[in-house]
Amino acid sequence: MTAAVAVDLGKTGCRAVLWNDGAGPAHDVHEVPGAPGLATGNGAAAARAAVRAAVLPLLAREPSLRPAALCVGAAGAAAAPEAARALAGLLLGDLPVDEVAVTSDAVTAHAGALGGRTGVVLAIGTGAVAVGIGDDRSCARVDGWGPWLGDEGGGAWIGAAGLRAALRAHDGRGPDTALLAAAAERFGDLDRLPSAVGRDGNPARTAASFAPDVARAAAAGDAAASAIVRDAATALGEAVLAAARRIGGDALPVTVTGGLTKLGEPLLGPLRSLLTGSPRPLHLRPPLGDPLDGARLLALDASAPHEAHVVRVRRTTPLHTVPAPPATPPAAV
Repeated sequence: MTAAVAVDLGKTGCRAVLWNDGAGPAHDVHEVPGAPGLATGNGAAAARAAVRAAVLPLLAREPSLRPAALCVGAAGAAAAPEAARALAGLLLGDLPVDEVAVTSDAVTAHAGALGGRTGVVLAIGTGAVAVGIGDDRSCARVDGWGPWLGDEGGGAWIGAAGLRAALRAHDGRGPDTALLAAAAERFGDLDRLPSAVGRDGNPARTAASFAPDVARAAAAGDAAASAIVRDAATALGEAVLAAARRIGGDALPVTVTGGLTKLGEPLLGPLRSLLTGSPRPLHLRPPLGDPLDGARLLALDASAPHEAHVVRVRRTTPLHTVPAPPATPPAAV
């Protein structure tokens, strides 16, 4: 049997699981806080710390199990391929595996949701990205540009829009909204909101924590919150349609995955209506698996249609003991 480690590294959380092929996960998923993203300053180092914190306890529980490969789906990998390769090298030096693969968390989400097959996957969490892979292995990535340039309709986008609406009401510049009380309850004194959002060094994650409050206010009929969630659904639907146009093909399968789906019908209802009303035939279906399933698939299979978007580094000398974390990627990579 072949063992592998799968990692889903987002801006909010980092989840890891140790798979023993044929026997399922060796243990439950281990989750730790995420990292700001590979495209940020010091992104590879922050990602490395998060992956180590998620993976090392799993390996310690199964000291006799030697994983053949590790695959990390990391936020920001598509925009920072050099950082993705650096992360792969660092992790190969850190962990007792023969091969490390690093790709975008959107790619692992796609592979997991469609079982490694072609189609369009909308991955929504703190960020938002639509990935389409065609039968000819053509690939379209739509949005996923990060919280300051894109990720329209994602958790950070919804949360930040909700906080802006709360501050407009606080200032008297905008209409009254339930988001004012919700923001004060979650973050305290709104006069200190900017420092509260940036306090932990991951403002996108902090802003995304307010997205459920916005969805609840929308479900209760708050006008400002409802407008934000409708706009988010529109932006997400446009991303899916753009990805579908770019890869071509007929009757494309489409699935939506990611933590933001937990917002439920306030977001998913209008998104579903937009996609089913598209003149282009799209077949909405539930995801077959999650990004961890996709990372496991890509860890062990280099023949999937996603391979052009995966960075792989392989050990060239035998590993006898777990090395101490190096300051730089190992020279053998």
